[in-house]
Amino acid sequence: MDFTLLSSPLQGFTDFRFRNAINTYFGGIDTYYSPYIRLNGKMVIKPSYERDLLPENNLDLEVIPQVITNDADEFLFVAKYVRELGYKELNWNLGCPYPMVTKSGMGSGLISNTEKINTVLERAHAETDILVSMKMRLGYETTQEILDVFPILDQYPLKNIAIHARLGKQLYKGGVHLDAFQACIDATQHKLYYNGDITSVAKFREMHERFPTIDHWMIGRGLIADPFLPIMIKQNTTEYPTNKMALFSDFHETLYQGYSESLSGPSHILLKMHHLWEYFSVIFSNPHKVQKKINKTKNIRNYELAVKEIIAAE
Repeated sequence: MDFTLLSSPLQGFTDFRFRNAINTYFGGIDTYYSPYIRLNGKMVIKPSYERDLLPENNLDLEVIPQVITNDADEFLFVAKYVRELGYKELNWNLGCPYPMVTKSGMGSGLISNTEKINTVLERAHAETDILVSMKMRLGYETTQEILDVFPILDQYPLKNIAIHARLGKQLYKGGVHLDAFQACIDATQHKLYYNGDITSVAKFREMHERFPTIDHWMIGRGLIADPFLPIMIKQNTTEYPTNKMALFSDFHETLYQGYSESLSGPSHILLKMHHLWEYFSVIFSNPHKVQKKINKTKNIRNYELAVKEIIAAE
């Protein structure tokens, strides 16, 4: 089996600190997508986006920047910015399902607007030499939406289209629509990547069998929940390494130190770590108990103690 594993971006989670820590302790991911840049009409790149994409913060990683917009000028502005940093590709997010994004006609809320999509792509290909790739859902309301936009997409030399096999209105609830993904394979000449619910080695095998022509697979929430997953998929094993907890402990410590240095004040650090543990708890034998213990911690000292106890008990 020859395939490529990609880390799907998750806003607020998969920043450069997370990417570097994953790469150092676990490996298995070939390419990382950065969380999207959003301009909100102001032609200014926020410092947090800048830090995330600085080449010196991504030394041993292959990273693809991402933009979320429904405006050609914004797209071109970001394309120029990432080109200057040395990036050759810009991924356009038409996948984000969050209401505050979709209500303003962006992310998966843009998929049904074929005219706007065409305008952005036309100018992107006419006015910049950046390689354009897409990250999409199947639609916002119905899976027909993506099929309606393929004739537009097929006019452009897109590098690939990564499809999260859900609808925008589902957010992350309900199952993935595998028949609808197959319909996409049948409907376009473009190279497709699969994304959605790859949460275990067994799940990956099942998907790989179902879609034998797909050789690029994106892991999103599954990577945060189980950082061992990509390398286990690559090695085709369901066995965790014998030093599982030692590795996780080092990984956690690196992340924790990184966020302690960059976030202002203990309450921000705690909030960040609490969010991460909503995913991390999954690899422990009693996720619910672990989650409860973390949530109870109201200060840094208690948090550090709780983490030590959780890892020791495992």
